[in-house]
Amino acid sequence: MAKKQAIEARHYDVILAPHITEKSTMASENNAVVFKVAGDATKPQIKEAVEAIYAEQKAKVVAVNTINVKGKTKRWKGKPYKRNDVKKAIVTLAEGSMIDITEGVG
Repeated sequence: MAKKQAIEARHYDVILAPHITEKSTMASENNAVVFKVAGDATKPQIKEAVEAIYAEQKAKVVAVNTINVKGKTKRWKGKPYKRNDVKKAIVTLAEGSMIDITEGVG
């Protein structure tokens, strides 16, 4: 009996969540998807994780660009605090390849 190949847990440690904003939705028209990724994730790790997690949708990654967003300093009840730093990855897919992030993963 053939079982679905299990996706390694380390891939889910690299790709944390899709980053859904107006700007990332506009990027999806150009075959790009934006993900929140682990702070220590490298571009080859991100590429491997996206292709493994979205293997059913036949996602072929062409390029990965990363952005480190520093957390803002805010105030709450007069006391300052800092939001967490976030690393985002803009994953460009091959022509004809597509990822539907609104459906369940894997």
